[in-house]
Amino acid sequence: MRRLVAETRLHPADLVLPLFVKEGLTEPAPLASMPGQVQHTEESLVEAVRAARDAGLGGVMLFGIPQVKDASGSQADAADGILQRALRAARAALDEGLAPGAATPVLMADTCLDEFTDHGHCGVLTSIGAVDNDATLARYASMAVAQAKAGADVISPSGMMDGQVAMIRDALDDADLLDTSILAYSAKYASAYYGPFREAVDSELKGDRKTYQMDFANAREGLREADLDLAEGADIVMVKPAGSYLDVLRAVADRSDVPVAAYQVSGEYAMIEAAGANGWIDRDRAVLESVTSIKRAGADVILTYWALEIAGWIK
Repeated sequence: MRRLVAETRLHPADLVLPLFVKEGLTEPAPLASMPGQVQHTEESLVEAVRAARDAGLGGVMLFGIPQVKDASGSQADAADGILQRALRAARAALDEGLAPGAATPVLMADTCLDEFTDHGHCGVLTSIGAVDNDATLARYASMAVAQAKAGADVISPSGMMDGQVAMIRDALDDADLLDTSILAYSAKYASAYYGPFREAVDSELKGDRKTYQMDFANAREGLREADLDLAEGADIVMVKPAGSYLDVLRAVADRSDVPVAAYQVSGEYAMIEAAGANGWIDRDRAVLESVTSIKRAGADVILTYWALEIAGWIK
């Protein structure tokens, strides 16, 4: 009876699996702060993408970690850079043996500089160490074109720069990449829950990102940011993190005329994993409850590190 009358249901196609690929690895490197997650080699990434395809997931989101970082994140848009190589390999894996009309996960790329810079910020810095919004937009535009040419279906600007969606849309149009979509990280808060992610991408960040990510006290500001991205042509808008911002997620979903995504971030994952490992909570039930609550609040697309596991439970 509970199953029959459930108001909210999860499906594997709702879920997107974030994946990290690190240049130079010879075997996957486990992440201490995210038990069960790894930095992939280029070879193991392909296997993870195939697993996502076989599980019927809605998408995969790729993050690249180069061996060499510099102030401008020059490897971010390099044709032979780690993320572009990974996208080409993932594209080939998703398309291999695909029957006509068959569904396959959407291939998404993180479009941000923080994994590629030696200072760990999401943009180019001025001489006094502040993020230069407009100079960063030019880098994002170049990244977007490189990622789309490498096979990405979706470009995902996550740096919270003003005007990033419009700049990327123009760059894609100018390159005749008209079928590439934009998933905008629209309401992205300066959150403490990103901590384990910094390990996952070998972040060099010192300090914080409060000058360009949002104050967690502000809900209306998140709606205004989403409205701006919608006006600039975003195909999907996102709220990040998910669990502590369900009110913002619900409000964005109520006003958006495009699909809405939410990212269950590394700290949310790590807390449940740690509590479950200590026997303080029922880990599997907590996972399902947390992800279902994100769907209930209005997310059409959910990025979660448990995507594969949840898909297996659903099946």
